[in-house]
Amino acid sequence: MKVYASKVDRWLIVVFVLSIAASLAGLVMVVMAGQPQQIALSALPMVLGIGLPLWLLRATHYRLDDRELLIVSGPFRWRIAVVSIANVVPTRSALSSPALSLDRLRIDYGQGRSIMVSPLERERFLRDLDAVRAKQLGKTAR
Repeated sequence: MKVYASKVDRWLIVVFVLSIAASLAGLVMVVMAGQPQQIALSALPMVLGIGLPLWLLRATHYRLDDRELLIVSGPFRWRIAVVSIANVVPTRSALSSPALSLDRLRIDYGQGRSIMVSPLERERFLRDLDAVRAKQLGKTAR
């Protein structure tokens, strides 16, 4: 199994840092107010505002083996059978996706489905994916 880290744009790091800072500032304000009910009510948004950006930065990657592409982005997972991949094209779409950069690849698969990824080592990812696809297509043709 090969693992490919996601490329990360600087602007996204700034957005994540601002989200974390705002969440920490909110947490400090709630704790200083000293009302246990407010602390309890604000716990989930604080955890999401701090934890989710960190989780996404730490755990967004793509794994390729002989049968499937596993896309991991924080708590989210997608499994795509390599034989179902119809097309891979570069894109700079800003639509939501498990990609931490706008330097993306759109993977078309299945019945009209697509997903975007942003491997740091784009050429190696494409080369390895092409090799696995060729191997799989060769197996299914026999």
